[in-house]
Amino acid sequence: MRNRIALASTLGLFFLARSSSQFLDDFSGSSLKTDQRGIDSWTYFTGDGTATMTFMESGKGYASIAVDATSDKLGIWWALIKRCISQNMNLTLLRLPHNGVRMEARIRVSEAPRRVNLSLNTQRTTNFHADLMEFDIPDTVHWHTISMTLKNFDAVQGDTVYGQLALMDWGLERYRVDVDYFRVDIVNIDSVGPDKGIRVPYQPLVPDVNSFHQHVQVASDATIDREYPDMNFNNWSGYNDSVKIVLLTASSTQKVIMRWDVEKIRGKKVVGSGLLELTTYALQRAPEYSKDFGMVRITEILGGTPDWNQKDVTYRTFCKREPIDRVLNSQMIIDVDVQPKSGSKNLITISNPVLQRMIDGTTLGLAIKPLGAVVASFYSMENKDDVSPKLHFNIEPDDK
Repeated sequence: MRNRIALASTLGLFFLARSSSQFLDDFSGSSLKTDQRGIDSWTYFTGDGTATMTFMESGKGYASIAVDATSDKLGIWWALIKRCISQNMNLTLLRLPHNGVRMEARIRVSEAPRRVNLSLNTQRTTNFHADLMEFDIPDTVHWHTISMTLKNFDAVQGDTVYGQLALMDWGLERYRVDVDYFRVDIVNIDSVGPDKGIRVPYQPLVPDVNSFHQHVQVASDATIDREYPDMNFNNWSGYNDSVKIVLLTASSTQKVIMRWDVEKIRGKKVVGSGLLELTTYALQRAPEYSKDFGMVRITEILGGTPDWNQKDVTYRTFCKREPIDRVLNSQMIIDVDVQPKSGSKNLITISNPVLQRMIDGTTLGLAIKPLGAVVASFYSMENKDDVSPKLHFNIEPDDK
C-alpha cells in the first residue's frame, strides 16, 4: 500500500512538472516577434567584434540565425539568441532532490565542423560560463539535436530564467544556424535519459599528463609564411648562446603546422579530451593587451596537401590553391595564453571530437596562428623529445 502511495505521488509530480515546467518554441509561425529585453519574445545581439546578425522565421517551420562577419578583423566575435523561458514555469519544482533543468534544441548549420553552445542564466548570474555547454556539429546536411541537463541550477520562484543559443568565433565570412525548435523543461534527472549531441565542455580543467596512455610525438612540423609563400621555413631557428635551436613560430604572417602519424590506431575510439604539449622558446607581446588579444589560436587542418613534407613545404604548396581559411577551420579549437618563460610547458586541451577526426583521418593535423599582435616560438621536433610537440590522449581498449 505504501509503495502504491509513493508511486501515485511520483506520478502526480510528473504530471505537475509536465504541465507547469515546460517552455517550447517550434517556430511554426510566419514571422518572429522580438523583444529587446528578451522577456516576451526573443532578443539577439553580437559582441566583441563587428559581426552583425539577424534572427527570423523562415516560413518553413524553423527560424534562422544569420551572421555576417565579413567586416570583422580579429575573429573573437559572438552572436546569440536569448529569451525568458520561465514565465509559466513552476521553479519550486527544482527544490525536489531528483529534479533538474534540461535545455534542448534541434539545429542545422551552414559550415562544419563548428561548435555552438547552450546556456542558462538568471537576472542574478555573474558567471555566464558556469551553466554553458558547447556542442560539436559535424556536418551541414543533417539536423542535430543537442541538449544540456543541469542538476543544481540556481533558480528560485520569482527569478527570470533566460535560455540562450550562441555561436562564437566561427570565422570572417557569412554563416547560418537554422533552429527547428528550442525547449526547456524541469525534468527528473534519474529518468530523463542521457543528453544528446557531441558535448564539448567549455574551458575544462587540464588533467595530469600521466592520466593518458597514448603519448605521440609529432611526425612533421613546420612554419609557413604568407609573405613568402614559395619559401620553406623548416630551418627557422634561434640561438641559445652558440647552440642553434630549430623553432616553430606563430606571428602576424607566420603559422605553425603539425601532423601526427596515427595510422596504427586508425578506427579506434578516443576517450575524453586530450592535450597538445608545446614547449615555449620565446614570447613577445604587450601585457596590457585587451581581451584575447595576444593569445595564440589552435585550429584544425581540414584541407590542403595532406601529406606535406616539412623539408620542402611552403605556404603555397600547403594550401594547394585553397584559401587558408578553408584549409584551416576558421573556428578555433581553443585560444590560449602562451607560457612566457623559455622551457615552460603549454598543456592545451584538444577536444574529443577533434582528436577523433584526427584518428579517423578527416582532420589532417593542427595549426597555430596568432590572435592579434604576438610572436610565439616553440621548440620543434628537431630538438630533444622532451621539448618537441606531442599529443596525449586515451583510446578505448581492444577488449571493450
